[in-house]
Amino acid sequence: MQSFHDLGLTANLIKNIEKLGYQKPFPIQEQAIPAILSGKDVMGIAKTGSGKTASFVLPILEKLQKSTSVRNRNISALILVPTRELAIQIQNVFVDFNQQLSRSIKTMAVYGGISINPQMKGMIGVEVLIATPGRLIDLIEHNALSLEEVSIFAVDEADKMFQMGFDEEMNKIIALLPKKRQNLLFSATLNDKVQEMKSRLVIEPIIIEIETPANEQTEVQIEQSAFAVTLERKGPFLRYLIKSNDFKQVLVFVSSSRTADNLTEKLNKNGIKAASMHGKKSQGSRYNALDDFKTGAIDVLIATDLIARGIHIDDLPIVINYELPRSPLDYVHRIGRTGRANAIGKAISLITPEDEHHFKIIQKKAKIRIALQSSEEINLQGF
Repeated sequence: MQSFHDLGLTANLIKNIEKLGYQKPFPIQEQAIPAILSGKDVMGIAKTGSGKTASFVLPILEKLQKSTSVRNRNISALILVPTRELAIQIQNVFVDFNQQLSRSIKTMAVYGGISINPQMKGMIGVEVLIATPGRLIDLIEHNALSLEEVSIFAVDEADKMFQMGFDEEMNKIIALLPKKRQNLLFSATLNDKVQEMKSRLVIEPIIIEIETPANEQTEVQIEQSAFAVTLERKGPFLRYLIKSNDFKQVLVFVSSSRTADNLTEKLNKNGIKAASMHGKKSQGSRYNALDDFKTGAIDVLIATDLIARGIHIDDLPIVINYELPRSPLDYVHRIGRTGRANAIGKAISLITPEDEHHFKIIQKKAKIRIALQSSEEINLQGF
């Protein structure tokens, strides 16, 4: 494995990396950073928690610190993301690495759900903008910024952009970008939507796909278990798991916003502090729920798959699949929320009789094996 010194990064940036405790680059960083520094278009595919964000943040900072700073509203690098939570997460990574550089790079995250005025006022001198599509278009229409001088255009969680209904916004934004630019696409999975994005941008990027066997992460970092439970006992059994084990900071996955809200209500009625987070919630509500979860104000966060892409929590101990996802890839992505950065995590799945066949398919496709434990003997009275 290479060191960060081998990737073409300058000494000041490497000092920041070492100060933050990073010793060796992840595989996606080993391949993506030199390719981006050389000016190539890149499509990076790697699972969540594999170091994708730093693989484009580091080379963008490296390239911009060697250029002349600006004091106008022409940004140099644009990073599009599907959610507010992901925008904030990426902005924090930029802040972490933007220390002791030859010159400071002004970065900013913009998103909807809050007043646009402070964002408009803050645009002067911004070189790197991390934005959700809707708010970016709002700012452009208010003449708060220009895309005419964008030299680097990145899309993170590219596979989710179209699933969350950003087709029209993406077309508008791409049409405003200069034809001569570097394009970076990053995603947890390589699917038709990512290929569609590549076609819309009319690019033939270097494709860097990091494949990590699901069972490798499972055996080393994630302790997985599954419990057979009837539909009627599923809610009480979830409460039993949380209370009897005194679980704190539990991320629970469900398939719909309706289930998320109903489950949240029942947990709170039973003395478990919980909040839901899904696409039908306002940006402000989602931010507050995530902040309460991170600070320990609530013990349980219930989320749908689309929203969970923007959740980053260091040392998240427990993930529970209250409902199974549709695909094995989404299953691996869900459990990958825990067991990050070499920390041991737990992943628990609740399996009804109707789920058993689908759960077997997930295990087969993901090349994992999880013994299905009985829950019949557990007394759920009072839960």
